[in-house]
Amino acid sequence: MNVLAIGAILAIVLPVAFLTWSIVTPDRSARAAIEKNLGLLKAGPKHSTTSISEALTALSRRITPVGYTAWLDGKLAGAGRPRSWPLDRVLVAKPLLALLGLFLGILVLLPHPDGPRFLLLIALGALFYFVPDILLNNSAQKRRHAMQLALPNMLDQMLISVEAGIGFEGAMARASESTTGPLSDEFVRTLQDIQVGRSRREAYTDLAARASFPDIRAFVRSIVQADQYGIAIAKVLKTQAQEMRLKRRQRAEEHAMKIPVKILFPLIFAILPAMFIIILGPAIMGIIKTFS
Repeated sequence: MNVLAIGAILAIVLPVAFLTWSIVTPDRSARAAIEKNLGLLKAGPKHSTTSISEALTALSRRITPVGYTAWLDGKLAGAGRPRSWPLDRVLVAKPLLALLGLFLGILVLLPHPDGPRFLLLIALGALFYFVPDILLNNSAQKRRHAMQLALPNMLDQMLISVEAGIGFEGAMARASESTTGPLSDEFVRTLQDIQVGRSRREAYTDLAARASFPDIRAFVRSIVQADQYGIAIAKVLKTQAQEMRLKRRQRAEEHAMKIPVKILFPLIFAILPAMFIIILGPAIMGIIKTFS
């Protein structure tokens, strides 16, 4: 058997063997220490059982770097933390998808083992490993775009409530109740952070970090400065609402100006050839028939 084929098989067998060994013999020292501190250990020997899901979660956290785990947690926060995909499930799914990609790569490599196919094996494993990252990034971008579109209308509603005599947090709560979407969910979470005892500055800063687009950061910065220096919040909201509407109109005009450039290549390579064939085709066929 070729050396590349043997190396490819070992690249699958060794990680699977290590995964099985880690599941069968998990590290129970941390769990025993926690149980001892909580006073849960009873007299006599006690055999702790760990489910497969817990073992996979512990193993995935062990093999994933701490910085990368924090980065994934930030991506999940930007995507709205979907209930069906918590952080532990994402960490477990990534190595399993990588093994699936390596298995598919081995199926491609075995008939004709050579250098390019071995590179394809590695590329498939890496691609499958980063599939959750791509999906989270796409979901976060769509969510930020939806919040960016909803922000001017939300600020208008808050401005009306503040001018009617309601406080800023009350206006935020009323605007969140009257609308639906990711921006209203983020406002509700910010209000909950304030209710549990966090300072307004920290709650608004976390809102800007979770939403993470320029308009909300500018809005949070202006609100924090108004709260710090005692500026009238109604004037700040009015200025921010006007600025957000202006930016939304400018973005719409920018997209409209990009349309001719975007349709240039489809027009040249798809539409114009078909038009030339339809218009000039009968004339060319008649000329050929006449001279033949």
